[in-house]
Amino acid sequence: MAKDKKIDFELSLKELESIIEKLEDENINLEDSVKSFEKGINLVKECQQQLQNAELKIKKLLDDGSSSDIEKI
Repeated sequence: MAKDKKIDFELSLKELESIIEKLEDENINLEDSVKSFEKGINLVKECQQQLQNAELKIKKLLDDGSSSDIEKI
């Protein structure tokens, strides 16, 4: 299951790169720019949430490890 989330995260990053390239195109019209920007913002929010979840999980794992080490002493 974690692998699926990694794939989603990686695909989201690739999609963000594609959106950035599209927005950098001087020939894009305003309506398409706004739609692409909105989609990009939503992807950024999703990626940030995934990163925050991963960070919390890592902190929890590290905290669990250090508290069990202290109990052994």
